[in-house]
Parts: sequence; C-alpha cells; structure tokens
Amino acid sequence: MAIEPDVFIFDEPTRGIDVGAKAEIYRIMRELSSQGKAIIMVSSELPEILAVCDRIAVFRGGRIVKILEGNSASEEQILELAISGGPSK
Repeated sequence: MAIEPDVFIFDEPTRGIDVGAKAEIYRIMRELSSQGKAIIMVSSELPEILAVCDRIAVFRGGRIVKILEGNSASEEQILELAISGGPSK
C-alpha cells in the first residue's frame, strides 16, 4: 500500500536550472496544488515567490514576522519585514 503525501516541500526548486525546466517544475507544483496538496516553497528569489505563492510567510530570527497574501505583497514589503521585522515608524 503506497502512502500519498499531502504536503510537499520545494527548497530552492529552480536554482541553477534553465527556463524550460523551471516551467516544468511550476507545472508539477500547479498539478499537485490542483489535487489538493499543500506546497511549501522555500526560495531566495523574491520575484519567483511573488509569481508563484498564494501566501508568503516572512521570517526574521527564525520566527514568522508576518504572513502576506501573495497577490498583494511586494518585494519592498517582504524585505522590510525580513530586515526590520516591520514597517518603519
């Protein structure tokens, strides 16, 4: 009996690969998501995170500072949270 995982972790899934391979990885991720699977993607590429993710958890000091909705987040907002822990006052 095969066990099907419900959560997949992709750690830097497109680092160092060509555009065609990136498209294939994104296709696989979309397919898994459409099957109801959860995907956790770790990436240092902010444009990739903004393009692919529904929600973005920003970490600072090993803790989640804030969870953002992917469709309204910006690179500037993510960097500000990651560096300072919150907006400037």
